[in-house]
Order: sequence, then structure tokens, then C-alpha cells
Amino acid sequence: MKRSNGLAWLWALLLGTIILLTFIVAPTNSKLNIGSTYSRAPDGYGAWYAFMQQQGATIQRWQKPFSGLNGEKHPVTLIQINSYLRQFELDSEEQKWLRKGNNLVILGVHGDVSAADFTTMQKSSSGDVKIETRRRRQIKSGEKVDLGDRFGAIVIEKQYGKGKAIFSTAPYLAANAYQDDISNFKYLSDLVSKKGNLLFVDEYIHGYKDPSIRNSEGEGDLVSYFATTPLLPTLVQVGILLLVLIWALNRRFGKPIALETPVIENSEAYIQALAGVLQKAESRDFVIEMVGKEEQLQLQKALGLGRELLDKQTLVNAWVQQIGDGSAELDALLQLQTRKSRISEKDLISWLGKWQTLRRFLSQRY
Repeated sequence: MKRSNGLAWLWALLLGTIILLTFIVAPTNSKLNIGSTYSRAPDGYGAWYAFMQQQGATIQRWQKPFSGLNGEKHPVTLIQINSYLRQFELDSEEQKWLRKGNNLVILGVHGDVSAADFTTMQKSSSGDVKIETRRRRQIKSGEKVDLGDRFGAIVIEKQYGKGKAIFSTAPYLAANAYQDDISNFKYLSDLVSKKGNLLFVDEYIHGYKDPSIRNSEGEGDLVSYFATTPLLPTLVQVGILLLVLIWALNRRFGKPIALETPVIENSEAYIQALAGVLQKAESRDFVIEMVGKEEQLQLQKALGLGRELLDKQTLVNAWVQQIGDGSAELDALLQLQTRKSRISEKDLISWLGKWQTLRRFLSQRY
């Protein structure tokens, strides 16, 4: 039984190491998720995708290569939201597909940097659309401006046989960052909607693949992963796995040692925080009022005069009767509490020091 548990623990350790290495050794694509409808980041399109679903649009995510669209029996409108700006020109396969009556909407194409402001509001049939880019394109033959200004076109249409392509120099046309600009969402919705067309958003370009595609590309299981992994990362992984095995078989875990939780003195922490606030606000009058009352109560308690604040003269007389000397110093301390003018920080420190001396004298006497 113990041997079985040990093997289970070892296999779990190996699996965890492989998963960790997959994240460490595999190449990172930090920008690949930009424009994805799965992303909730400001540059993602998750909010717009949800908006389209709420509007009742039959929108779907496409997770297959572009060539797979040829198998669709109905006309298709494909939206590609690029993580990187792509060239304006289409390849032969894309042009051939468009001529069959399909539409292609590409957000994020190269354009010249113009003298336009980075943030502009563009008029459209869907309302004012917020655009944040200086990139514009000068229209050529066969192209039509759908959105633009005097500096050039932002959204361009171009006909290819029965179909058309729509290009946008603004990749974040209806990204999550523009959820408060509902006209942006409506504009893109109107741009991609065509009666009778299937509406797809290309997620394959963001690394999302249909299970059938992953299997056909050899990404379906662990054996296929190692078969397609370059030699050097494989050797690194094997070496680390061997080290893990050696370490696991020759070293035992000890009992966990609980860390002691430091005891926090809440009262002290509160006093220090309050003192810091009062110091920054230069509220010395408040400090004198509050501390002075408390010090006077402690003095009255020591002299047996009760907990109700007495006037200055009564307290000085009681001091003279019981103590004798020092009435002038006490009178000066009490006098400061009734001053209307503000005192300096130096005088405040001196005043507090005198009260401390007075408390020490009383504690020795009584």
C-alpha cells in the first residue's frame, strides 16, 4: 500500500513538472491574445462579442484555418481582429474566396501616420465613433471610404467580385476599452451584418484551435507534444525530470513548521497612525485640547479631586494646599490649553515634556 502511494506521488510530481516546463520552455506569445473575443483585457473584444449575442446576432467563433471556410455552403462574413498590423493587400486565396460572395472584415491594417489628432470623433450612421489612431490611408482606385476625415480614410471598402473586403486602420474599433462608447459597438455591428451571411470571428489567428484541428496537427496528447517539440527543449526537460527523480527518491519531506503570527498591538498602531495624520495636518491645537484634558483628569485623580474637569484656579489652589511648591509651573501648563493662538511644534514638544515630568513627580510622591 505504501509503495502504491509512493508511485502515485511520484507520477503526480512528474506531471506537475511537465506542465510547469510547458509554460517555462514554450515560446511566449504575449500579444497573441490582443483582439480576441475570449479576452477581457482592454484590447480584447469579449464585450463586443457579448453585445452581438444580446442583439440576437448568430455570431460564432471560427477556430480553423482560413481554408476551412471553403466547406461552408452559405455565404460567410469573417471578422479578423489582428494582434499585429497586417498589410492592406489580400493574398490570392482570400481574393478567390471573396469573389464567391463572401465578406472579409479586417481590423488592424497598415496606414500612413498623418497629422490628425490621436483621438478623434468620426461621424457615422451609427453615431459618433471614437477613433484613437493617427493612421490613415489615401484612397486608390476601386476603394470606398466608409469612415474617415480630411486626413484620409480609416475604414475602407473594396469590392472583389460578388463579395467585398473591409479594412480598418484602427484595430481597437470596438475593443473592451470602448464599452462606454456604444456607437463604436453599433458601428462595427452594422459594418459586419449582412442578411443571409454566417457571421464568424477568426480565433484561429489568436491561437485557439478546434479539437479536430489540434489532433490533425499533432497537438492532441502528450506523446504528440514531445514528438513535435524541438530537440534542445526536450533534452532540457528530460534532464530536469531526472533531477526531480533523484531528489524525490533520496530526500524526504519533514513536518511543516508553522510560522508564528506576530502579535499586532492595535491600540499602539492606531495611536501612531493618528499621530502621523495630526502631524501632517499640523493640528497642534487639537492635540493640546485632547491631551491637556486627559492630563488634567489624571492630575485631579492623583489629588483626589474626582473625574469632572475643574477650572484652572481651583486646580492650582488644590495643588498649593497638597503639594506647595510648583504652582507657577502648573499654572503655565494649564494656561497654554486656553491660548487661542497656534503654537510651534517646538513649544508643543516642550509642553508635553513638562506634563511627563509632572506625572513622574506625582507617581513618586503618591
